Amino acid sequence: MSGILKIYSRRIPQCMKILKYLEQGSNEVSIKRTGGLTTRKIFTLSHKNSDPLISKSKSICLCTERYFKTSVSLSEVRVVKVPPFADSVSEGDVRWEKKKGDQVAEDDVVLEIETDKTSVPVPAPGSGTIVDTFVDDGATVKAGQELFSIDVTGQAPAKGAPKPAAEAPPPAAAAPPPPPPQQFHSYLFLTQAAGDAEEKGKFKKFLDIIPGFSSEAAKAPPPPPPAAAAPRPPAAAPPKPAAPLTSIPVAAIRHAQAIEAATVKVPPQDPTKEITGTRSEQRVKMSRMRLKIAERLKQAQNTNAMLTTLNEIDMTNIIEFRKANLEAFQKKYGLKLGFMSAFVKASAYALQDQPVVNAVIDGTDVIYRDYVDISVAVATPKGLVVPIIRNVERMSFADIELAIAALGEKAKKGTLAVEDMDGGTFTVSNGGVFGSLLGTPIINPPQSAILGMHKTQERPVALNGQVVIRPMMYVALTYDHRLIDGREAVLFLRKIKAAVEDPRIMLAGL
Repeated sequence: MSGILKIYSRRIPQCMKILKYLEQGSNEVSIKRTGGLTTRKIFTLSHKNSDPLISKSKSICLCTERYFKTSVSLSEVRVVKVPPFADSVSEGDVRWEKKKGDQVAEDDVVLEIETDKTSVPVPAPGSGTIVDTFVDDGATVKAGQELFSIDVTGQAPAKGAPKPAAEAPPPAAAAPPPPPPQQFHSYLFLTQAAGDAEEKGKFKKFLDIIPGFSSEAAKAPPPPPPAAAAPRPPAAAPPKPAAPLTSIPVAAIRHAQAIEAATVKVPPQDPTKEITGTRSEQRVKMSRMRLKIAERLKQAQNTNAMLTTLNEIDMTNIIEFRKANLEAFQKKYGLKLGFMSAFVKASAYALQDQPVVNAVIDGTDVIYRDYVDISVAVATPKGLVVPIIRNVERMSFADIELAIAALGEKAKKGTLAVEDMDGGTFTVSNGGVFGSLLGTPIINPPQSAILGMHKTQERPVALNGQVVIRPMMYVALTYDHRLIDGREAVLFLRKIKAAVEDPRIMLAGL
């Protein structure tokens, strides 16, 4: 017995506990062990001692092992709170994506908190059902405030099963042949009654070729008319002749045509995207981001003494440079070489030449920055955002293009963080992508200057005493005249012009 238990003890340590029960002479012992909430193991030992010969010689034990599994659904109700904001943001407005009772999967966006600079998505902590919401749509919330509760069951919402294809309608049964006309019955019946054999023979031949009719059926008298047949209505009086067209007024014809062509129009569901001509008005609350943009731009007008200087750039060399290296650049970095990298790099080069354009007024002091962080204006459906490329003075064309592509992808998905837009010493805005030929940008506070790019257009220009056609672009520099004089502004814009028309001067340090 002990040898058998030792053998099983290698696999099942619990079998060692059976020894104390064997001394009591029990025939069957059950040991239960619960492994967690979902697994149970039952071990059974049977001691057979019915035969005295077997009991004297050696005890025989049978050890069986059985496994039972049960599924226990665990659920937990969690309360989700407002995540912490950046230092420059204290509150935001709620915009719900889901509602109470909706099933969500883990990391699904339940709501977004729109702050002054960006939107902060709040995902679901797990798969389950939204139990309750604690704030209304459009409400203003602060960090740490409770938003909603979710029953986390671990079950993701089931996707809708495809609808089965509509069964083909059964083929229509063949229509029964039409009954023989009533006049054939009557005529043949009368002919038989008169005994006209010749006429009867002619009719038989004629009726036999009619579908659904036979001469045998003609022997019976015609079916009687229905008993409750409704009397025929009296013949209507013939309509009066219409008046000649020349007697109808033209105004009446036009009025009738206008009524037929009239369509019912309803106010648009989204007044920001269409105008239906219903002469209705809809009042929509401004988003927090749009309010902040309006506040900052008005602040720039009220604070800065803005002045704009213009110049034009010959894009011939940079276009040829882009064409010559476009394929190799795309093969190495996986994206196309654009013109923004040339202007951003030229702006950093010009800022190093004129550090006052990179500075800013703070009260009665001037703060000079020993770094170049350039904000790139990006238009999104929610408004204008200006993510920042930092330390541009140390970046190459490829580094700038990669940074612009990454920030642009974040802007499209709405995943820009506050840190991506906090700061900046200079801004580059490219209105040329929308077809703008010329414009004067407005300063992005607390910066002191902004460069506006525009559309490249072929124009006749005088070059070496001859009129030639060249791709030209107007550029505009708006600057704070309180800090930057006209001389520094013009020299700064000329440096950008030179660096874009011939990027080799940046390598030569000219």
